[in-house]
Amino acid sequence: MFGRKAISDSDLLKTVNQKLSRTGTSSARVSASVSHGTVTLIGMLHGEGQRIPLVKAASRVDGVRQVMDQMQVAVKSKC
Repeated sequence: MFGRKAISDSDLLKTVNQKLSRTGTSSARVSASVSHGTVTLIGMLHGEGQRIPLVKAASRVDGVRQVMDQMQVAVKSKC
C-alpha cells in the first residue's frame, strides 16, 4: 500500500454492498460487515450455487484483504 490511500471500512462496505446487489442472487438474504479490510458475509442462501458469485463479488472490490464466508444454505423441509 505504499503510496496508496487506504480505503476506510465504511467505504469498502458501501462498495461491497453495491457489488453484492449486482450478483443476481437477490433471493439470498446476506449481509456484509467489514473490519480492517476483511469482509464477513453472513446470511442464508437458497442454494449452494449462490455462494461463489457472492464471495467473488466481495473479493474483487479494491481494498478488500480477505473474505470470510459464514453463509449457510437454507434447509428445505420434507413436508
